[in-house]
Amino acid sequence: MAEQGGLEGSQPVDLSKHPSGIVPTLQNIVSTVNLDCKLDLKQIALQARNAEYNPKRFAAVIMRIREPKTTALIFASGKMVCTVQKVSSSQNWQQEVCSNYPKLGFPAKFKDFKIQNIVGSCDVKFPIRLEGLAYSHGAFSSVRDETYTAFENIYPVLTEFRKIYICVGGMSAAVDGYG
Repeated sequence: MAEQGGLEGSQPVDLSKHPSGIVPTLQNIVSTVNLDCKLDLKQIALQARNAEYNPKRFAAVIMRIREPKTTALIFASGKMVCTVQKVSSSQNWQQEVCSNYPKLGFPAKFKDFKIQNIVGSCDVKFPIRLEGLAYSHGAFSSVRDETYTAFENIYPVLTEFRKIYICVGGMSAAVDGYG
């Protein structure tokens, strides 16, 4: 396994998995689950901690916790949407929330858990001509390992669309070179 000095606050980078030497940071994960029962949102909001419910504004109970930073939207239909910053936290927290429903008198189950969206980011260390990139390549959507693979596949493309800066008479400007 080839390694390179790690990024700030991280482990060394496995260059066999991440040839660019850059590992994207996961920012946000959205998942869904079906509790498989109808819910009384008013009852949940009154008895659950960190819950808010204003049916005139939004037709769901909003539950938030700080660590890991998580927001869950709980609908009367029994569907729940959860946003977290760590994949492992998403299912664990949804299971924890679901385990509280029997105490409230709801026969909740944990069906059809699915990660719907993953957002990652990284610094490629150069500016990118976004218009050219968008024109030449379609959007990617994937699971974590596919996100890393997609990044490794798109990194050479990003370098192709690197903005070039020139300096003339003490002033600099970005040059878009298409070709």
